[in-house]
Amino acid sequence: MHDQPDQLEPESLMREISDLEGRIGELRQAAGIPEPDLRATLDAALVELELALTVLRTMGGEQTGEPGGSAAAENERRVLRTVFQDAPVPLFLLDRTTSIRRVNRQAATMLGTSSGYVSGKQFTAFCDMATRAAVRSQLAAVVRTGRRRRVSVRFLGRDHPVDAVVTLARVWIRGEPDPMVVVAAGPTTTPTDDRPQKGVAKNQARAAQGAPVDDEAVATIVHRMDVLATASELLLDEPVFNETVAVRRCARLLAAELADWAFIDLTGPNGGPGGQLQGGIHAAGAPELRRQVVMGPEDEHSVEAARMLEEVEPAQGTLPHTVFVTRQSALRPHVENLDVLGVCPDGHPVCGKIGATSVLSVPIEDGDRAIGTITLAASGEYGPFDLMDLGVVQRLGRYLALVIRAARLYRRRAEVADTLQAGLLPKSLPAIPGVSVAAKYLTSTHGSDVGGDFYDVFRTENGWGLVLGDVCGKGEDAAAVTATARHCVRLASRWKASPGDVLGIVNEALLDEDRFVTAVMAGLTLETERILVSLGTAGHPPAIVVRADGVIRSASRGGVPLGLFEDFEAGLDTIDLTVGDTLILHSDGVLEACDMTRQEFGQERLLEALAGHAGDTPEGMLAGVERALLDFCDGDLRDDVSMLALRVEPPSLG
Repeated sequence: MHDQPDQLEPESLMREISDLEGRIGELRQAAGIPEPDLRATLDAALVELELALTVLRTMGGEQTGEPGGSAAAENERRVLRTVFQDAPVPLFLLDRTTSIRRVNRQAATMLGTSSGYVSGKQFTAFCDMATRAAVRSQLAAVVRTGRRRRVSVRFLGRDHPVDAVVTLARVWIRGEPDPMVVVAAGPTTTPTDDRPQKGVAKNQARAAQGAPVDDEAVATIVHRMDVLATASELLLDEPVFNETVAVRRCARLLAAELADWAFIDLTGPNGGPGGQLQGGIHAAGAPELRRQVVMGPEDEHSVEAARMLEEVEPAQGTLPHTVFVTRQSALRPHVENLDVLGVCPDGHPVCGKIGATSVLSVPIEDGDRAIGTITLAASGEYGPFDLMDLGVVQRLGRYLALVIRAARLYRRRAEVADTLQAGLLPKSLPAIPGVSVAAKYLTSTHGSDVGGDFYDVFRTENGWGLVLGDVCGKGEDAAAVTATARHCVRLASRWKASPGDVLGIVNEALLDEDRFVTAVMAGLTLETERILVSLGTAGHPPAIVVRADGVIRSASRGGVPLGLFEDFEAGLDTIDLTVGDTLILHSDGVLEACDMTRQEFGQERLLEALAGHAGDTPEGMLAGVERALLDFCDGDLRDDVSMLALRVEPPSLG
């Protein structure tokens, strides 16, 4: 504690107070002139603050018992209010734990909020993530040593960050057992940022160009209405609701328009596993919340972080879990507890990993129960979240819940169709000497009817055969044609060696059906370290050959679909496969998969995906194509997808 200075006579004390008020007024005027020297003004304000404290110490305990004690105390409070509130620079008064006790009008204006909201919160909650650690260390040093320090800070203003240089000074205030810290912000600037602005930032840019404040407020409302309208289109633009597609689209929209990061967590149907979205049950019987998707910025570091965060479950005590259990939305404009979204596997808080300084979370409710949560996180570059943001995300949560409920009801019917579809495909692939074979089948996300794709691997008159086909249409009728085509190929291959002849027999069998079939068949003649492949094509995408050296070629096209004309002729081709070569058969569902702009995946992307996995096993090649395809179309397959891969393996040493 500082030594008490000599006490002043009442007349001298009042004169000191009056002079101090005058100088503060001059400093305030100096700060308001064009191109002011704010650094000098800040230093002068701190000098005046120290002088005020010196004056206050002359009004110490000896006067409290005298008749003029109450008047002196009132003078003390008036001096403090004058010096602190009317200082021409932003001032924060912190306690030893760096919680904000009080801020002046300048500080509240800089942050774009009220003094009451700021009071009681940690000072670092209003600093961006990059400067928090340095500020904490400097504050601790000031409290410990009493030496004044300066540090650069980026404050999280309401509409944009504010760069400032702050001076930290330790002070002793009468009646306080511990020292306190005064933080004075020096010259402040609004940082320029060339990155695309989102949400409110767009409106602030308009305001900076001279748009009226009323126009800015209207633009803010219109933007959020646009977000809701876009969300409605994205979620409802499906002949059949699909949960996976809806969740990913919702997360991508929110991360693009309202936040830096979007997290969506869900339970499975009835708290159990739910198709592609996994859920579960706690031992106590309560639905278990599982992370489904994380969307963030598109830079390499953020994409890697998003993959890692998808493995971080919303544990008990985190904000998403609390919102899910209570079904009450939560808004944290300024994050103080960095563990609010949980902890990464490496022990670092999620908020620290992604630089989140503002967070909100809302329940996804289908009317009867909560089935998940939407959580948004932002870095503060575009201002903290507010109640308007919360309202928009709450409405979007209700939209998403309705889509998910419809998707889960619809999925029950799809499961029946899947069971029937499984009966039309081989349960396992036979072992062929010197060859490895793999297959992949993906069900369309549009509709719950049985698909028309089929494939098979079987013995032929002179070796082995592979066939892959696609029946026009879906449903029970298409399933009957699928079964006819598949089993007819198997049967005809017992007597006919040429794929063209086999397909001709199948064509005759399908002439009385109301549906046509496209197909490609490969007849295999096995030789030592070599396979002779005879191909027959009936209006189907041609087979693809990936050579051991990575060279890729397509077989000949040709033929007309089966079941259309009595005069049928297949397209024919012959290919030699040696060790390491791979033959790929696929349906047109691969080529015709579309992204959100209706652009097709196409042959070129398929060949690129195969080239990128040319060194993998046949299973790895097909898995690589599957990942590329689902990433391209965002999991939204408009048709069934079937693929077969066959590779010639080196002879066994045994």
